[in-house]
Order: sequence, then C-alpha cells, then structure tokens
Amino acid sequence: MSLRTLLVFFGTAMTVYCEKHSLTYIYTALSKPVGLPGIHEFTAMGLLDSRMIDYFDSDYQEKVPKQDWMKKHLEKEYWEKGTQSRKSKQQWFKVNIDILMKRMRQNDTDTHILQWMHGCEGETNDDGSLKFVRGMDMYNYDGNDFLAFDDNHQIWVAAATAAKETKRKWDEVQVLKEYTKGYLEKECMEWMNKFREFGQEQLKSASPPKVHLFTRKAKVEANTIWTCLATGFYPKDIIMQIKRNGRVLTQEDGVVTTGVRPNNDGTFQRKDHVEILKSDVSTYTCEVNHPASRLHVEEKWESTLNHGGNNPVIISVILLIIVAVAAAAVLYVRRRREQTIQTVCGAHLSHGNGTAPNSVTTPLMPDTNGTAPNGVTTPLMPDTDGTAPNGVTTPLMVITIAANGSSNASQASQSNGTLANGTS
Repeated sequence: MSLRTLLVFFGTAMTVYCEKHSLTYIYTALSKPVGLPGIHEFTAMGLLDSRMIDYFDSDYQEKVPKQDWMKKHLEKEYWEKGTQSRKSKQQWFKVNIDILMKRMRQNDTDTHILQWMHGCEGETNDDGSLKFVRGMDMYNYDGNDFLAFDDNHQIWVAAATAAKETKRKWDEVQVLKEYTKGYLEKECMEWMNKFREFGQEQLKSASPPKVHLFTRKAKVEANTIWTCLATGFYPKDIIMQIKRNGRVLTQEDGVVTTGVRPNNDGTFQRKDHVEILKSDVSTYTCEVNHPASRLHVEEKWESTLNHGGNNPVIISVILLIIVAVAAAAVLYVRRRREQTIQTVCGAHLSHGNGTAPNSVTTPLMPDTNGTAPNGVTTPLMPDTDGTAPNGVTTPLMVITIAANGSSNASQASQSNGTLANGTS
C-alpha cells in the first residue's frame, strides 16, 4: 500500500479567508459529589478559540491561568477577584440545582447536572479587527437544553416545560436582558480582543493537519470500513471530504464523521469513514482543507484490495507460490524416478539376470524418505498476527468534562437572578 500526497499551498491571489474566533465560558455543577478522580462537584473554565485559558474547580478552589501569556499579562488582583467570582458562582449553582430538583420532583438518589455556557463569536475584518457575529447564553439540565437567551429579540427561550416559569420571570427583568445583550455583544468581544493580543504569537501560529488513511473490519464479512483521519491541526476550522472516483460522498452515501474533537495537546482531530465492498476497485481519496495553515491535502488510497487484516489477494498469491513449489518438487522426483528406471532397464537388457557387472544389484527405486533436499520443510503460510503496521492504535476520541470561568463583569448575569425567580 502506498499513499500519493498532493500538496497545494494557497496563493495570495485566492479569496481572503475570514477567520472566526470565540471566547466561551462553561460552568458545570453536580447535585452531589460522585467520588471519581478528575470529576469535581463544580468546575469552570474559559476557552479562547476552544483552547483553555483559565480553570477553577471545587476541590482546588482557585482560578488559575492555563496559558503562560495569561499569567504574564494579567495581574495577581485579576486572579484573586476571579477566584472570588468562581466561589460565588459555585454557591449560586448549588442553590439553583436544588430548586430545579424540587420543581421536577426529583430525589437525591441520582446525580443531576446543571450547566451554563455563555460567550461570543466574531470574525476578522480586512483590517484585522474583530466583528461581532453572535452571542451565546444557554443553560442545560441533565444533558438536555433548558433555557437560552435570544440575543436578537432580547427574550429567554424555554426548551423544557420546567423552564417556562424561569423564562416568564426573567423576561420581566428588563435590566437583566439589557445587561446580557450588552455583555455578549460588547464586553465579551473586548475581552476576546484583549486575550488575543496577549497570546498573539501563539494563537497566530497555525498547525497544519496530518492525514492518515486506513481500513478496519466491518460486521459484514464482504465489506470493509475505509477511514480518513486528520489530526494535529490548529485552529479547529477544517473541511474534510471523502471522494469516490472524484465524486464527493455525503451522509446519503453512508459517510459518518466524528466532527472536530480536541487532542490533549491543544490541537484538534477529525475522523470520517465509509463502509465499502472489499471488491470495490474504485479510486478513493480524502481531501482536507485547513484554511488557517493555507494547506490543502489530498491523499489517494492506491490499493482498494488491501484492507488491513483482510487480505484475500495476498493469501491467494501465497497459495499459488506453494502450489508452484509443490509442482516443481513432483517434477523433480518424477525425473529422478525415470532416470533410475532407465538405468535399471538398461542393465537388465545387457545382463539378463537383473544384476550389474561384478554381481552388484541395482535397486529399482532410490532410497528416499519423502523429504525435500537437506530436509527443509517449506511453511504453508507466513507467521503473522494480523496487527496493523507498528501496532499503532488511534484514539477515537478525547472526553472532557468542562466548566466555565467568565470575566468578573459576567457574574452580574448570574448573580442577579436564580433559576427560580430571576430577581435582581
């Protein structure tokens, strides 16, 4: 198997790529401790372009920087105030998760989860400045959408029946709606610009993807799963397409994608796959476009007959070689037998009594035991274990339980009302 890689670097004459950037804070609270390592009763984190910049949890009880440039550019006072803000939010969540459990008539036998995510997204203008695109302010309870703020219409949208009471009360608090809209469209964008200036060198250094093609066994014996993996790229915006004879395959064709997921080093990965027949001799390629690194990669699967672990063609070739060797051995023995018979027959015709001159008896067949010359035994199959080259295992995914830590000003949107009554 070989891969042919085509690299096309975008020129300056091509369309200008408008970068998108985001600043997001995520909070996660549990109704009670679960006693598992790495899972805290309350966690909070800030993410700039999906890269963690600060963190807080209920065990460590301190807001800390997760990027060197955050620690370098922000004073000690910023982190002290941030710690106090996180502690107050922890208490806010504890109160409100109890209120929701009572409202839904739930007991404390099970663990319940309340999450809050808010932030903003912008894109670069021609002069490099950021333009507001959209804001996010939403709540989630036990894995289901609960309540969200509609920035355009300045209203709260209830996604669950239990959220309707909160929506009604929060809609009545005009100052809460005005503050939420102002934070998302202005203050959040200002913080994002500031943070991007702090980490300018690191954030602007885009990492191109590395693309790998491989196959694995399918449940149906006649099929195989053809996979394209792009990993190690930053930022996360990427376009991936699987093609069959030049035609882009879609979900209707059976393409399944993991979407973009984080690696543990701050980069990202995406994996797409499609199930095909082993007998399919079409040309399959994987095209990956990562605009930030200005890299366009298309890799071609040269042999659709070699399907990692299912190698009927290779096995057939080995069997043919074995048959050829066996046939050659049979011909060799047959020729030796014919030569011996000729020798014996010639001696009999010359002497008439079956004995050679000087009364030496010539055997009719050579004394052989059926082994090959030198006693060498040819194995029928090579000794293989069916593992992939180098035994490399690709992780499917990275699982992160996130929580958020917003700027000090964002606390107002959280502390000016509970999910129960929304009072200021």
